Amino acid sequence: MPELAAPPRPSGHVFVVDDDDALRDSIADLLRVVGYRVQCWASASAFIADLPRVAPAVLVTDMRMPDMTGVELHEELIRRGRTLPVVYVSGESTVSQTIRAMKQGAVDFLVKPFGREELLRAVAVSIEKDRRLMQDLIRSARVEEARSQLSPRESQVHELLLKGFGNREIVEALNISLPTAKQYKSEVMRKFGARSLAELIALSVPARVEDGASSAG
Repeated sequence: MPELAAPPRPSGHVFVVDDDDALRDSIADLLRVVGYRVQCWASASAFIADLPRVAPAVLVTDMRMPDMTGVELHEELIRRGRTLPVVYVSGESTVSQTIRAMKQGAVDFLVKPFGREELLRAVAVSIEKDRRLMQDLIRSARVEEARSQLSPRESQVHELLLKGFGNREIVEALNISLPTAKQYKSEVMRKFGARSLAELIALSVPARVEDGASSAG
């Protein structure tokens, strides 16, 4: 019988911040064994001073540390614009700390002693969340670059395409010839790298929603 292929190993970065040396090393050893790239810090302030810029990643942090709580560390990351999934581990936490952690978008909250599977599941979910965020950011940048390359007339055609206008409707709306409408449509599709109208809409709609949200704020 042919040998079965080994399952793919996890990939991603895990930042472990905990003042408990034994627990920090235990978490790091487990995550390294299954394939994650792990970096460790003994304090929140040390992590902030050496904040990594890699993705996809997750922060696994103790809730109670001498210099800064896990919640305060999370708040500092948010203040710096670092959108990083956070998994809290804690032996004891106040209700207010737990509520603040969840409001700030904590992915999970593991109570010591927690199981290996609990930790691995929380890390996997967090890495996937950060990977999707990274993909969304790349897509948004691609969309903004494409939109910046459109001529004024191409921008009009782009807007009409997103409203579901066909070639004939574009001709009537812009008072242009059919060959010209087709040429503008072709240029819009080329600049967005879209192979179909459905793909163009899928690329463009998220950017338009974000634009609306930012202008509303």
